[in-house]
Amino acid sequence: MGMIALVVGATGLVGQLVTDELLRREELDEVRVLVRRLPDATHPKLKPILVEWDRLDRYSDAFSGVHSVYCCLGTTIKKAGSQQEFRKVDVDYVIKTAELAKRHGVRQFMAVSSAGANPEVRNFYLRTKGETEQRLGEIGFRGLHLFRPSLLLGDRPEQRFGERAASVLMTAFDFAFRGPKLAPYRAIPAVKVAKSMVNIGLTCMKGHHIYTNEVIHVLGEAAD
Repeated sequence: MGMIALVVGATGLVGQLVTDELLRREELDEVRVLVRRLPDATHPKLKPILVEWDRLDRYSDAFSGVHSVYCCLGTTIKKAGSQQEFRKVDVDYVIKTAELAKRHGVRQFMAVSSAGANPEVRNFYLRTKGETEQRLGEIGFRGLHLFRPSLLLGDRPEQRFGERAASVLMTAFDFAFRGPKLAPYRAIPAVKVAKSMVNIGLTCMKGHHIYTNEVIHVLGEAAD
């Protein structure tokens, strides 16, 4: 019997790429995705599970027998509508997912965070990401892996004008984002993040690990 992986946030940019990468891996027999609507794509290994995020406890069995969880949940304040709703997605849903995973003995938990995440800073977005990281660290996973990418490059399901404009500029001036001060903010292809997460998730690495933007660039290239 091969491994079972579970993806939350599978309809987002990184989540879709993580799911695709998992489905290609021979080590896995099943890839479960928690979604609000059934995906268009089908695959013999893919098992979609329809969920109501505000009642995630009802779907606890989805975590049974799972080796690794890939948490790619995330939104924007504009899309969420308020800071409160943003926190619901980026903190509450993430922590509930982690608690259910821990309850069912999941060995490896991967989560997408952000470059600059810090619970002590004034910036709401980065403070929220930092708080989530902090709370995940308190759950006690055998292996916890937090990925801190900068601006993600890729084709998103929804168009975000500001991010699209920023990605064009940061791609054009990628050569300038070198050195200890600027490298952490160098734009990164989302596929590199996805490949890095899957490669780490299929191991049995113990401990609490944080992967900075620079490290993800290297891991993503090594995964090609």
